Amino acid sequence: MDFTTLLEFPETKKSEWNAFVTGGVSHVPFLRYEYLKNWWRTRGGGEWGQNAQLVILSASENERLIGMAPCFVAEHDGKKELLFLGSIEVSDYLDFLVRPQHLARFTEGLLAYAKSTLVPQFGIQTVDLYNLVDQSPTVRALQNASATLGLPCNIVPLQKSPYIPLSGDWEGYLNSIDKKQRHEIRRKMRRMLELQPPANWYIASDPATIDAEIQEFLRLMAFDTQKKEFLTPAMRDQMVSSMREAFDSGSLQLAFLTIGEEKAAAYLNFDYLNRIWVYNSGIDPRFSEHSPGWVLLGHLLKWANENNRFEFDFMRGNEDYKYRFGAIDRSVIRATITL
Repeated sequence: MDFTTLLEFPETKKSEWNAFVTGGVSHVPFLRYEYLKNWWRTRGGGEWGQNAQLVILSASENERLIGMAPCFVAEHDGKKELLFLGSIEVSDYLDFLVRPQHLARFTEGLLAYAKSTLVPQFGIQTVDLYNLVDQSPTVRALQNASATLGLPCNIVPLQKSPYIPLSGDWEGYLNSIDKKQRHEIRRKMRRMLELQPPANWYIASDPATIDAEIQEFLRLMAFDTQKKEFLTPAMRDQMVSSMREAFDSGSLQLAFLTIGEEKAAAYLNFDYLNRIWVYNSGIDPRFSEHSPGWVLLGHLLKWANENNRFEFDFMRGNEDYKYRFGAIDRSVIRATITL
């Protein structure tokens, strides 16, 4: 397996890159070519400085592309490191772009290449991979490859990442969760139907208005003090362009709950590969007595069941409401390999 280093995004490999997302070891929207190219343009909404160096590792065999590791080199934790593109804050799940049958050889080859070539070329000391799902086969592949090469490998849990498996049956889902919570969801959704002016909800789908809808989402998001501080100009640029790209590719689920003419709550999700990925939300506090966030979440879960989505992924964070809706745990981890 021959590895090469790419110092810019390979436009000619865009379709092969995205094919690895759908057919590779990790099927997550944060690995899409368009998403990561935009992430790099803004350096993760300003999380990283301009001195970071793009380093995309490409592996081929008999002139056939076998896998890719979308990475960059930067100073982190007092060392020069090779990190996944998308690290650390705004991309919930990251991984290699490789099919399962090639993962073991790819991982061992990549670590050997990093030690023999990237250490002298870029001065890196560690390969530091954030936001791997603990269920990804890459975790074990990294442990095995590190052991084979005699390299120290440290696996550390970072955050819980709750999710809800879906059966396609809304009533069945409700019956599977805590009785008290089931009652609360039904009661809040029923009460919302009785409001005057009336309440409604929708998923933004009109190309003519999507840019305005994106700005409305950011307005609702900024009612939360912490989220307002998070939304720096660079982060707004990152989020707007990522939402627009997801809309253009058909994977944006931007949902609003309205009361009369007012937007009371919104969810920014990805609808990708028959799974809903819950990314962020916003609520107008003027309507908090009606629990618009909970009600909208209920409608989205109902929609996901009725539209054959097999999972509702809340992604990183162990907020209490996720478990009240019946989520079960998995985690994201950090794998650090010393070269």
